[in-house]
Amino acid sequence: MPAHDLTLLVTAARAAGDIALRHFRNDPKVWEKPGEGPVTEADIAVNDMLLTTLRTARPSYGWLSEETPDTEERLDCEHLFLIDPIDGTSAFIAGDSSFSHSLAIARNGIVTAAVVYLPAKDQLYAAHQDGPATCNGIAIRCSNRAGIQGATLLTPKANMSPDHWHGPVPAVTRHFRASVAYRLCLVADGSFDGMLSLRQAWEWDIAAGALIVERAGGAITNRQGAPLHFNAQIPRSNGVLAAAPGLHSALLTQLKPD
Repeated sequence: MPAHDLTLLVTAARAAGDIALRHFRNDPKVWEKPGEGPVTEADIAVNDMLLTTLRTARPSYGWLSEETPDTEERLDCEHLFLIDPIDGTSAFIAGDSSFSHSLAIARNGIVTAAVVYLPAKDQLYAAHQDGPATCNGIAIRCSNRAGIQGATLLTPKANMSPDHWHGPVPAVTRHFRASVAYRLCLVADGSFDGMLSLRQAWEWDIAAGALIVERAGGAITNRQGAPLHFNAQIPRSNGVLAAAPGLHSALLTQLKPD
């Protein structure tokens, strides 16, 4: 079943990319969601297509998406779609190609199939629970970085404040990308050694990337080192730390839990 679900997600993600690219760099309509930031007509169009396509194919699966009002109905579902129609909407609006579609399926809180697709780059990351993580069909692995010194870390500048760390701030080289899902995939493919988010993370942002990191040999937890679990009543994680296993342990030791 996870392999069949993955096939469904791959097809849906590519269809999402077709919709998004019709609006990308084409002056899409933009408005603000109060307290949540910008949304575009492309976000809504992608969400509507995915809702119809995926729920038609798997009508018993629950639904959690950034662009659909949440209900408690999903809490009783064995399987759940976790969808971010466009992750990195600000990048999409700015004409930056690093936005992504993040699609995942969880069973009893554990992600079993996942796709992160960057249509403007034509990069499709995918994994299911019984297979390898891939990018455009080629297996990927996280880095083998074991220590902090010289590591590359995807994280906002504010996260490197001394207030967040025991002792000296880790001696890492910091980078950033707008899409949380893409950051996780860049850890999975070894482009960067780790990724850290200290903010509350929505499940739809991290579910797909979490499985891809795991199947690429990486370690991923919340900021306190607890395993990630999905389909919570309040669908958020207390931060995210993803990295090569040795680096993950080293960073977690120095990171203040909250």
